[in-house]
Amino acid sequence: MSRPRPTLAAVAARAGVALSTASLVYSGSERVAPGTRERVLGAAAELGYGGPDPVARSLRSRRSGIVGAVVGERLMYAFRDPVAVLLLDGITEVLGPLGVGLLLLPGDRERSGPSVAQLSRVPLDAAVYATCGLEDDPALEHLRRRGVPVVAVEGPVADDLVLVGIEDRAGSAALAEHLRDLGHRRVAVVAMPLRLDGTRGPVDAARRSLVHYRDVRERLLGVEQVLGSVPAVEAAANAVEEGERAARALLDRPAATRPTAVVAQSDLLAAGVLRAAAALGLAVPGDLSVVGFDGVDLPWLAPAVLTTAVQPTQEKGRAAGRAAAALIEGRRPDDLVLPVELRVGTTTGPAPAAR
Repeated sequence: MSRPRPTLAAVAARAGVALSTASLVYSGSERVAPGTRERVLGAAAELGYGGPDPVARSLRSRRSGIVGAVVGERLMYAFRDPVAVLLLDGITEVLGPLGVGLLLLPGDRERSGPSVAQLSRVPLDAAVYATCGLEDDPALEHLRRRGVPVVAVEGPVADDLVLVGIEDRAGSAALAEHLRDLGHRRVAVVAMPLRLDGTRGPVDAARRSLVHYRDVRERLLGVEQVLGSVPAVEAAANAVEEGERAARALLDRPAATRPTAVVAQSDLLAAGVLRAAAALGLAVPGDLSVVGFDGVDLPWLAPAVLTTAVQPTQEKGRAAGRAAAALIEGRRPDDLVLPVELRVGTTTGPAPAAR
């Protein structure tokens, strides 16, 4: 038979202190003298006491000490995306010192299935909805019904959600203006997934009407605000391989009909466009200019320096962490939209002479 779990009362008795004193030690209070703290922790070690039962503590405090981070895809993709990694790092940088844990809740293609069931079992003090502005997700509706306060990173925009976002449209518009000023008129877009359903290929009006990621929509609108309607090819995932596949569909054609510039909606997709250009023998920026979005560190692109819109990803994560902490305390922070900055690299140049 298993031994009964040691209790805090037993630890207090072994250390020769009051139960309330032992409790203060485990709450991190500075009101306990160092010698007393050491005596309590020594007694706990002798008895094999690992600390207060977190379930019982959460029942008493009515807090779980957990913030859920709902990410848009499987964790495999989230950890391959440097933007997602920096965002999560920024969140934990704020929440960690507060004693709040971050629980990653991955998305999937069937969010109405296991993910929602998982959410129904997890105790959460707040949630950071980090899905790039996914707007029709049953998981978000479930969090709302549960009354879990939500920080929406990039969206959706709603009165009951705290928005932490960036200037997606303005950033894409700046990239488009840069290309226009270089003389580019045949410009195409490699888009992130409009929906997480595995679709890839040209984006027609019917597909465009189904877009439910706010950042994808805003970045498309930013380009069109400057250049008007442009052809777009959708990638099935935000990955280098998908960017290369989409770019081949745009570039593997005669010079007179292919774009002279490609706007990729992320730096990972832009890296794929550069890979496709190299495979097709196209010089960058002589034959083709390429721009991305995010400003992440991709050292394996060297010596090329990607022209991109740099977003403050880690600060966005910190802002989301601060907003979640405020919600846990019962405060409703203001929405926050952070600026992005155009960074001109070596992947853009004047449009090639008409052929």
